[in-house]
Amino acid sequence: QVRLTESGGGSVQAGGSLRLSCAASGNTKNRAWFRQAPEKGREGLAFIGQLRGTTTYADSVKGRFTISQDNAKNTVYLQMNDLKPEDTAMYYCAADLFTGAWSSGEYMYWGQGTQVTVSS
Repeated sequence: QVRLTESGGGSVQAGGSLRLSCAASGNTKNRAWFRQAPEKGREGLAFIGQLRGTTTYADSVKGRFTISQDNAKNTVYLQMNDLKPEDTAMYYCAADLFTGAWSSGEYMYWGQGTQVTVSS
C-alpha cells in the first residue's frame, strides 16, 4: 500500500504561480495530477512515467503546467504558472495507472487533495 500526500496548494491572484508536491510512501511506476472543481467532473491534467520521465498533458494546461519528479525524494511536482480563476479546484495526485487512458483510467492510489484558489 502506498500513501500519497499532496501539498503546496493555496490562494493566489490570477497570473500567479504555485508548485504542488505529491510525496509517496513507496515506489510508484507512474503518477498523474487531476483536479475537480465544484459541480464539475474530474479532469486529468498531467501524467509522468517515472522510469523514463516521459510526460503527457491535457490541452487545457499545456504550456502553463509542468509535471516533474525528484526520484531521490519520491516526489512528483506540478508547477503551475499563469494561473486563472478557472484553475480553482481541488487538486489530486494519483499513482499506478492499471487500466484505461491516463486521464480517465483507474489508478491504484490517490491522495487526499490540496485546494487551489485563484482570484481575479
